[in-house]
Amino acid sequence: MRTRTARTRTVLATLALITVAATGCSSTIAGRAVSIYADPFTVAGLPAQGGPSGPREGVPDTARAVVGGDHGAIDTLAANAIADIESYWTAQYPTIFKGTFHPVSELVSWDPDATGGPRFCGLETDDLVNAAYCTKQDMIGWDRHYLLPSLVDAFGPMAVVMVLAHEYGHAIQQKAGLVGEDDPGIVFEQQADCFAGAFVRHVAENRAEHFTLNTSDGLNSVLAATVSVRDTDPNDPEAIHGSAFERVTAVQIGFTDGPAACTRIDVDEITSRRADLPQRFDGRSDDGELPVTGETVTAIFNSFGSVFALADPPTLDLGGIDTGCPDADATEPVAFCPATNTIGVDLPALAERGRPSAGNSEEIVNVDVTGDYSAYVLLASRYTLAVQRQAGMSLSGPQAALRAACLSGAVTAALSPENAGTTDGSRRVWLSPGDLDEAISGLLADGLAASDVDGNTVPSGFARVDAFRTGVLGGQKACDGRYR
Repeated sequence: MRTRTARTRTVLATLALITVAATGCSSTIAGRAVSIYADPFTVAGLPAQGGPSGPREGVPDTARAVVGGDHGAIDTLAANAIADIESYWTAQYPTIFKGTFHPVSELVSWDPDATGGPRFCGLETDDLVNAAYCTKQDMIGWDRHYLLPSLVDAFGPMAVVMVLAHEYGHAIQQKAGLVGEDDPGIVFEQQADCFAGAFVRHVAENRAEHFTLNTSDGLNSVLAATVSVRDTDPNDPEAIHGSAFERVTAVQIGFTDGPAACTRIDVDEITSRRADLPQRFDGRSDDGELPVTGETVTAIFNSFGSVFALADPPTLDLGGIDTGCPDADATEPVAFCPATNTIGVDLPALAERGRPSAGNSEEIVNVDVTGDYSAYVLLASRYTLAVQRQAGMSLSGPQAALRAACLSGAVTAALSPENAGTTDGSRRVWLSPGDLDEAISGLLADGLAASDVDGNTVPSGFARVDAFRTGVLGGQKACDGRYR
């Protein structure tokens, strides 16, 4: 976030070498989130439930050849993923495009530490840490020593499947003639994210030969992998993949509406989803971080008040959470007590929650995406319980939890720079690039920003993120219509 008086930030490490993607919401029309699935216990119409995620046991491995491969576990995982992806597109391609689907001509694997390995797309693979689709040679390749194992270690084997489904999305673009050289890179990437989401839905429906995916922690991990592989510096001209918020959106479009919806992603569609959200830092010295202090929490709390303009606004107590509240359990580090209409804050704990993740330049995948808005979105979610209270809504149960997430998204968008001005000067804080990514990461991690007054949330991170997105893109009116 930004203020007129305070500004600091630690920049997250980024995966600059990786040409992979992922992101999500439901469908969008004219910049507003649209979803026909409001049941908190479903994921785009599928039951939200646990179960196995990853390779199926007892299924024979594919015979698909891998040039340069070592026949190890990573290459086997990747080849099986490609086999399932190609089976999917064999069925889907003729229903969307003219002609017959033809698989990519070659799969290539390499070890960046080895010399004399196979060439990929005309390049030596020594020191090449990447996974990509090569247009001119119609091949997909991957680093089996660093990148793919790091994804498995951080998010599980389905993260590799997701990455390769994204790369195959680029192949589909080329084979179908969906994109041309003049199209912006962001269109290439988000279409591929969307195609990956459509394939992930196929796996979640238990229709893939080699893999299975549950719709709670399994799908949460796939989306979390998407968040970790994102553009972290929007001022960088090489940042063409999109923010985590945008990439998760694209994945969820494919998951919810299928591959045909992905063909409609173009510059205008992406622009409509960006609406008035911030796309650039103000300059080199701007990093968008606003350290969590009593002063900043008070300023943001007051900004929420100017957005919702409640007749009976809640009061802020920086002395800690109210463990003696008679009608709600305290939630750490921010709690709302309906009986007293008070929001209590454990300031040290909230500040820890909002500490920017330092990142590690030696890590291939950085799991944690945290920063100031990891904390402030929790404050927003507890404020939205006061909004629900004044509207006479129940503050307990899954609908209340998802309303909290949705209204948190609405107030987040209201704090964008385009909406930050007020005639009386009361609005002193506004949204920065990266804030939405921090919110999305928290929603996938523990979901506290999508919890009811007692801290209970829904099991599906997909549903939590979708609710938040609905508020960001559709505002309070969309939340009122969807979560009655």
